[in-house]
Amino acid sequence: APMAGVTDLPFRQLCRQLGAGLTISEMVTSDTRLWKSRKSQQRLIHHDEPSPRAIQIAGSVPEMMAEAARQNIALGAEIIDINMGCPAKKVCKRAAGSALLQNEALVAEILHAVVSAVDVPVTLKIRTGWDQQNRNAQRIAKIAEDTGIQALAIHGRTRACRFLGQAEYDTIASVVDAVAIPVFANGDIRSPQQAKQVLESTGAAAVMIGRAAQGNPWLFNQINHYLAHGVIPELPSTTELTRVVSTHIKAIHQHYGEYLGIRIARKHVGWYVNSLPEGEAFRKYFNQLEDPHQQIQSLHHFFAAQKNNWEQAA
Repeated sequence: APMAGVTDLPFRQLCRQLGAGLTISEMVTSDTRLWKSRKSQQRLIHHDEPSPRAIQIAGSVPEMMAEAARQNIALGAEIIDINMGCPAKKVCKRAAGSALLQNEALVAEILHAVVSAVDVPVTLKIRTGWDQQNRNAQRIAKIAEDTGIQALAIHGRTRACRFLGQAEYDTIASVVDAVAIPVFANGDIRSPQQAKQVLESTGAAAVMIGRAAQGNPWLFNQINHYLAHGVIPELPSTTELTRVVSTHIKAIHQHYGEYLGIRIARKHVGWYVNSLPEGEAFRKYFNQLEDPHQQIQSLHHFFAAQKNNWEQAA
């Protein structure tokens, strides 16, 4: 799932390597006048990714959304994903993200403008509605299908719910029944067993994994294996754990440069070690390191010490 501050290029590449069928970029504003910022420039790098390369755009002005889509195609994007699901206040106050679910006419205008502007697939991510009294996912899904959207991802919560409560898989199932385009179920899918249950209960074409992949990108291969064979594969060895995490952190250093890379690496390492014995103490120590080589070296030492309890804790 596209997640701001998480699904950057290094993390997307890692998730694809570990079994994700599709990854989507962090949300990019449709206001191309703001693309000169460091943050936007790093989110607009598409050419180093395996196909299909999907970029998510957000905004509320149809013409700007269409132009943003065209420019992202020129930069190497192969799928345009439209954000109408983000519940963040700074997005919604600009009438973008999930705020758009309140204006179905504008939803139709935006989707038509973007689909008409590009010759690649356009997808859409939504929530079940604005709040519990205003669930309109079925109507939005029909609008999406009628305007040429190729696939629809639904986070099973309203905008008002943010990330609280339980995901509404019954609402997702009703949307699957209402449209012929593929629907991806999103929300609270943390294990291979949950992925299978959600696929079976909703009839969705796929599951979309978000927060559960933070610190656990192996989840994708585990889900794939479980769906294909009915058993959960063995956890990666500490050698594999060390290799994957170290490679990921090195990629972060390279992508962002030393100063920012060191700082962005800290949150990812925090997720990786969160469930491990002494993980909190190591996280605090790691967050004080100011040298990329020290970061990598400390990871090797920490995971070597975890050899006996990694599998149990993970």
